[in-house]
Amino acid sequence: MPVAQINNHQMYYEIHGEGPPVVYIGGWDTFCHGRHHYLARGITEQYSVLLVDYRGIGESDDDLSLTPSTDLYADDMIALMDHLGWTNVRFVGLVGIGACIGQKVALKRPDLVRCMVNMGCWIYSDPCLKDMLNALANMHEHAGFLAFQELVAVYSFRPDYYIENRDKLLGPDGVWGNLNGRLQAHLRFVEACNGHDVRGDLENIKCPTLVIHAGQDVITGPRTTLPLEHGLPNAVGVTMEQVAHVVAGKEEKIAFCDLLFPFLEKH
Repeated sequence: MPVAQINNHQMYYEIHGEGPPVVYIGGWDTFCHGRHHYLARGITEQYSVLLVDYRGIGESDDDLSLTPSTDLYADDMIALMDHLGWTNVRFVGLVGIGACIGQKVALKRPDLVRCMVNMGCWIYSDPCLKDMLNALANMHEHAGFLAFQELVAVYSFRPDYYIENRDKLLGPDGVWGNLNGRLQAHLRFVEACNGHDVRGDLENIKCPTLVIHAGQDVITGPRTTLPLEHGLPNAVGVTMEQVAHVVAGKEEKIAFCDLLFPFLEKH
């Protein structure tokens, strides 16, 4: 079992594929434990892809005495990459806290980040985003996991996709399933997300960055992603007009790969 002692906790990770190093992390979930089929198709055929369980979910434990923040999660990633001897990494941070962590890693250790991809991101949690994240956490805490799951899924997928795939999205084995029974981890994620603020640091993130704007995302759409593109000195932005918070469905996934792979290959 690949576990490293990182920043006062046991951190579970997996590496899939061979080639130049890529970190691939997302939101309040994990790509580990057989979920690597959700990665961009073909990425493990070209790269060595590092996946992790964030502290408090999957096989990673947590130190609850530490205040949750995107700095804390970024320090975990930095220490793990140092543990592995990885530098000059392509950093793919998707849909939520993963993107924020990427920003922090690029700030703290520019030597580690060759280039970065951010989607579903923000540079600070404005009142609208903060209230949405708090509402999701409150639903989980007071109405239970399944009620939270239904609410977050309705917000995160296009209505047509949700209607067609509702049965597989919901339930104990459905989306955000790694938060089932992990309320404390969820509350700590939300605290970290709401405290994220890099407004005064954007000019110091020098790595080439691809910012993907999801036109149908009601949680972290262009309102929250455009400021990152506009504030970074070396960013390019692309809009996927018909994509919601989560890239879902064959055509969307192909379109995402058509953006991702040329950027990674260029850098």
